[in-house]
Amino acid sequence: MIAGEVRRYLRDNSAIRVSRSIRDVAYRVLQCKEAQTARLGREPTIEEISKELAMPIEDVSQALDAVCAPVSLYDPVYSDGGDPLTVMDQVRDTKNTDERWMEHITLQSAFENLGPREKQILSLRFYDGKTQMEVAGFLGISQAQVSRLEKSAIGAMRKSVSVS
Repeated sequence: MIAGEVRRYLRDNSAIRVSRSIRDVAYRVLQCKEAQTARLGREPTIEEISKELAMPIEDVSQALDAVCAPVSLYDPVYSDGGDPLTVMDQVRDTKNTDERWMEHITLQSAFENLGPREKQILSLRFYDGKTQMEVAGFLGISQAQVSRLEKSAIGAMRKSVSVS
């Protein structure tokens, strides 16, 4: 009865709700893991647990992930007396930084201020990777015209970005 009450408390008061079926699988996985650890004298791999339970590796992994406690992004991972290294420091997104986001918005706004022909030329050149000759053939104009229009469009975008 006491064990049942403890399970009920943990189930109802955990930080993240996990379905009963996944919790049941996790319970079986943890029991198998304990038994194999005692038998092998080391911690078993996920593959060994999966084989023992005749269960897909993905299900075993998902069950183990579902029952581990959530970790805060600001939990310290390492500290040598100075500033601690947090989980957030290890999962930083270097591609989508605030500076990049602002650059993207600024360039998008500058691009939207161009005329339809300039937009088409820049799209063909820089998004589709076409040469000036290919763009000229596609639009039915000379390569020199494409070059002039491209230079003009880039200059207009540059001016728009520097004003912003």
